[in-house]
Amino acid sequence: MTEQLIISISGMRGIVGENLTDSIAADYGRAFGTFLKDGKTSAMEKLSVCVGRDSRPSGQMLKSAVTDGLCSVGIDVIDLEVVTTPGVSIMVRELGCSGGVVITASHNPAQYNGIKLLLGNGIAPLPDSAEKIRQYFFDKRFPFVDAVNYGRVTCNEQTDTIHIVKVLAIVDKEAIAAKKFSVVLDSVNGAGGRVTKKMLSKIGCAVSAMNDEPSGLFAHNPEPTAESLKDLCEKVRAYGADIGFGQDPDADRLAIVDENGKCLGEEYTLALAATYIFSKKTGKAATNLSTSRMIDDIAAKAGGKVIRTAVGEVNVAAAMLENDCIIGGEGNGGVIDLRVGPVRDSLVGIALVLQLMVETGKTISQLVSEIAGYYMIKDKFAADKSQAERIIDSAKKVFADAEINTTDGCRFDFKDGWLHLRASNTEPVMRVIVEAKNQSIARRYIDAVLGIRGQILG
Repeated sequence: MTEQLIISISGMRGIVGENLTDSIAADYGRAFGTFLKDGKTSAMEKLSVCVGRDSRPSGQMLKSAVTDGLCSVGIDVIDLEVVTTPGVSIMVRELGCSGGVVITASHNPAQYNGIKLLLGNGIAPLPDSAEKIRQYFFDKRFPFVDAVNYGRVTCNEQTDTIHIVKVLAIVDKEAIAAKKFSVVLDSVNGAGGRVTKKMLSKIGCAVSAMNDEPSGLFAHNPEPTAESLKDLCEKVRAYGADIGFGQDPDADRLAIVDENGKCLGEEYTLALAATYIFSKKTGKAATNLSTSRMIDDIAAKAGGKVIRTAVGEVNVAAAMLENDCIIGGEGNGGVIDLRVGPVRDSLVGIALVLQLMVETGKTISQLVSEIAGYYMIKDKFAADKSQAERIIDSAKKVFADAEINTTDGCRFDFKDGWLHLRASNTEPVMRVIVEAKNQSIARRYIDAVLGIRGQILG
């Protein structure tokens, strides 16, 4: 069965040549340009958009199509070429653009590609704006311009330089350099290898890079999970390295491997970054409802507070901006520090974790042992929206004593753990995440949900 093109708050994603073509990408560019023009304060104002892409072979075609779409409605385009998603966000604000476009399917397999949109503040459109852009795309009533007013294309090659300067400004680069850390980096043949190697070199790290050629021909599953990073773990052990870092293709997510070659799991990336930030000051953090309770423990110890949002980077970023949060991110390995930018940034995660190692004088495994860990189970099963609602309604009765948060699906908080049930925004499945003090408790909550599913779905 042909997979459906997905157009959501996160932009557009599809299979290249099947449901994502150059004509579709061009129309999506026109839709975004039309949306931006409708928000202009002056008819004379000339708008510009930064466009970058990850390394997927289809990226050049889609970038050209989106560029053509933007130019056809009178939007100027600044071509950043192969850069990271956080790099595009930085350049949108650095160059004073009205928006940004990233051609990427993030951690999805190679047959996919996508178009991620950013507004002038560097973050994705919030739901109301995303829906307007989606409607422009379907209506296809675009304000085409004549030849004189056609958008112009220029190039800018400064993304890496500016990105590195901003990241290194939040740490003590001389102190990190003095440690001469040995680092193994796996960039999965994506956009992150070039800029991350440059940054690590500037802070005195001896870098052993693997899968750093930006070919887009991924050496393994591009999602930075323990299963995908077995070779990275092996090389950390073989080289006797201090740490290993694994990125996804657009380098907004980060997984960490300790000095023993053990993959920590993506939940620890934000926890370690938050440990450093909260050691320096107190304040608020933001994360989504599906992220580990570890960050709550870390913030509480420092007298801080955690704000929980609906799942989705844009929701976390918006909460951070609204509440002036000192750190934020998601349990998928995404770290956000507003001093650099309001998007997940693997370079930020790397810098903060290395700084934590410097200031404590401890190895990664020692630092992790000091964080009270939990046991987490992530699962999903087929269910449409109506079925998902019925499952949640039943769960509210079964878990009547829990503290309930219905911001996104339903999260149930217990003294010994929590459970999050939500319908996926991109496929007809229900996602289930449980975290508890140990495996048996987590399993008990999962089994209760499976029992409810059986009653509802048969």
